[in-house]
Amino acid sequence: MDVGAQDTRIAIRMDDITKVYEVGETEIRALDGVDLEIMRGQFVSIMGPSGSGKSTLLNVIGCIDTPTSGSLRIMDQEVSRLKDKDLTAIRLSTIGFIFQQFYLIPTLNAIENVELPMKEARIPRDDRHRRATQLLAMVGLSNRMSHLPNQLSGGEQQRVAIARALANEPDILLADEPTGEVDSQTSDSILSILEDLNRDRGLTMVVVSHDPNVANRAPRRLSMVDGKIVSDRSGPMITGGNVPRGT
Repeated sequence: MDVGAQDTRIAIRMDDITKVYEVGETEIRALDGVDLEIMRGQFVSIMGPSGSGKSTLLNVIGCIDTPTSGSLRIMDQEVSRLKDKDLTAIRLSTIGFIFQQFYLIPTLNAIENVELPMKEARIPRDDRHRRATQLLAMVGLSNRMSHLPNQLSGGEQQRVAIARALANEPDILLADEPTGEVDSQTSDSILSILEDLNRDRGLTMVVVSHDPNVANRAPRRLSMVDGKIVSDRSGPMITGGNVPRGT
């Protein structure tokens, strides 16, 4: 692939990405020459055994971790060599994160947790309160907004986390084992929310999971082994009726 070429239809582009960790005298290649393109509006799942590199791949895409070598473009912006403050700005404005462990602030109630990324983005108080209210209503938690995380079920906490991930209207939503801490029925409802966001809002969605039932919900399914993508199976792309921001 020509690294210099640009295509505004591409949300994520990785060219020969490596990530190498030094553990004592041992070199661990968590990512080993990954080439990947994900188009805007695609819903992609990534599977692989423990240690295959799937979470590292997600962290690199999310600008949480930087690659050792190679080129990474997010929404047609080269990010692999940006400084930390610039990566923080991209994470805040362009990428939403959903994690297995929820990572809600225990001393903040649901609406305060959702407001937090908007506060970091310096959105005015009234605007962030209004948007947080709308997002919690969207995930079915209108009656739980004042509850602390320890007063919510695992499924409710994950729905708060989804609302928080959407707070700053990201173009890309990344989910690392988003159903790992909930039962199968709750898992299905969470996946339905993600599918709706992809279909109705056109969000680009990347989900990492060890569970085939989760991964197979995505029209495009990647498999990783030893830091490499070893299979890429695609079905029809799900695209939303709304054009993602930035196109």
